Amino acid sequence: MTAALVAAFAAVLAVGAGAAEPAADHPHESHSMEGMQMSAAGMVMNQNTDRLPKDCANIAQDVTITVHAGRKYAAAHPGTTYAYDRGAWDVPPCSRVTVTLVNEDHVRHQWMLHGLPRYLYTEGMFHLEVSGPGEGSGTFIVPSVKKTYLVHCDVPQHAEKGMKAELTVAGGDGDLPSIPGVSATIELDPYRVRWDAAMLVLAGVVGLVGAMLGFRALRG
Repeated sequence: MTAALVAAFAAVLAVGAGAAEPAADHPHESHSMEGMQMSAAGMVMNQNTDRLPKDCANIAQDVTITVHAGRKYAAAHPGTTYAYDRGAWDVPPCSRVTVTLVNEDHVRHQWMLHGLPRYLYTEGMFHLEVSGPGEGSGTFIVPSVKKTYLVHCDVPQHAEKGMKAELTVAGGDGDLPSIPGVSATIELDPYRVRWDAAMLVLAGVVGLVGAMLGFRALRG
């Protein structure tokens, strides 16, 4: 009886593994885009050094930003595992921004910015990644609008564990929530279990197997 239940449990796991998952609701789902440079050391997506936003007559200023990323910067923010050395940067309107990301860990880190105009940047994002210890650089041009842009690392769980920041243009339009070193508190990201038929069957099988094993242990 126990062997049959274990076999049923394994079958449910196989069905769940093969089931198609719904499309992820990420603004950067497609990575087929212009301005892309890739190597074993990292990549840059949506680099833009000369195409002006519609509201900019010229490049107002060249700005360089150096960002350090690693575990050691999380020490300043209890409850985090990864962090940037700073939580915020401010740039003038219509500035050309060159970011150098210095990765101080032996894992991938990214500096990804969201909310740029989609007619210039595919999916409205700029993406800079360094695969391990080392550095990489990329450039983009911001519009003239006073705005706060989200910056984060898109490697799974890195943003949830603290690697988030913001870039403001002309002071921005308000701080974003849950930014280490900027926002007052870190808000936990909710994770909900999707209770479909397979999950219900799995939960039932696990409960039944546990009950059988407990009963056998009592009889023994």
